[in-house]
Amino acid sequence: MLTLAFAMLFLVQPVHARADERDGAHNFDWEIGAWRTEVRIRAPLSNEDNWTEFAGTSTVVPLSEGRANCVELDVTHEGRSLRGVSLRLYNPATHQWSLNFANMRDGIFTSPSSGSFSNGRGMFLGRDTVDGREVLVRFIISHYGAHSAHFEQAYSSDGGQTWIVNWIADDTRIS
Repeated sequence: MLTLAFAMLFLVQPVHARADERDGAHNFDWEIGAWRTEVRIRAPLSNEDNWTEFAGTSTVVPLSEGRANCVELDVTHEGRSLRGVSLRLYNPATHQWSLNFANMRDGIFTSPSSGSFSNGRGMFLGRDTVDGREVLVRFIISHYGAHSAHFEQAYSSDGGQTWIVNWIADDTRIS
């Protein structure tokens, strides 16, 4: 069950948001281009310090006049590769984006996360399944100017009271 705090994070937009943030249709414009990507991954809901580090590229291309974009991730670690595609879609009625990720190993989209940006920070929340049980997922995007960005994904099995980070990515612009 969703906690009240989780529901409020998901549904409430700050009153002080700028007009362009409120609309949100161009919140990802800063990310269009090619990026050097360093990713740290560990098992979902694991507090163990068993991180695997991947490195490679992410390429972000705009679609539909900027109201959608596609991210292609291609990173490797000791001969293992992680390739995926994220389709991001803007909903003008809710002023929110949905993030839809598919690992190219199986080509299946995960459950989408939805959210918006405020003061240069995006928060996207959704539901997923880990080991057969439903959990909450939170994805946070922070960009620091036009040349670097930080991404974190975390899971919660207790309705959003605690979060365990399992994905950290740091991007540096190539072009």
